[in-house]
Amino acid sequence: MLSQTGDICIVSPGSAPYTQCRMLWLKAFHIVFVVTWFAGLFYLPRLFVYHAAAADAPGLERFAVMERRLFSIMTLGGALAVLFGLAMIVAAPLYLQQQWLRVKLILVGALVGYHIWCRVLMRALGSGRNTHSQRWFRIFNEVPALLLIAIVILAVVKP
Repeated sequence: MLSQTGDICIVSPGSAPYTQCRMLWLKAFHIVFVVTWFAGLFYLPRLFVYHAAAADAPGLERFAVMERRLFSIMTLGGALAVLFGLAMIVAAPLYLQQQWLRVKLILVGALVGYHIWCRVLMRALGSGRNTHSQRWFRIFNEVPALLLIAIVILAVVKP
């Protein structure tokens, strides 16, 4: 039974509250994996800053290993965040008619592009082909924070 405050999800399949409960579960897992993804998106470019400053071979190798491992974890988080986000859209396709969601999806697309760019930068750093300064990486590190602010405002306030 779905309580009047909507905080308990014990319903039978096929009922209207069942759809609400399913959406709450999808949303919960979406948020968990968004947090995982953003943890990596915030930390990986910071590792790039340190990697760009390193000069010794053991340090360079250590950063390359840390970056690869973190990239794998954040890729899994990002993929699952997108998967659960898409599942919510499939469960409630009428949301696509709302402008805030369309703008949010564009920003998520930009975030995916940023994620891919991180992979390109990681490979360049790992192979010794880095062309960016520490300062550039520090500025690059701010991009996901700006996207997060915009995405959260869109998802919560729905302007």
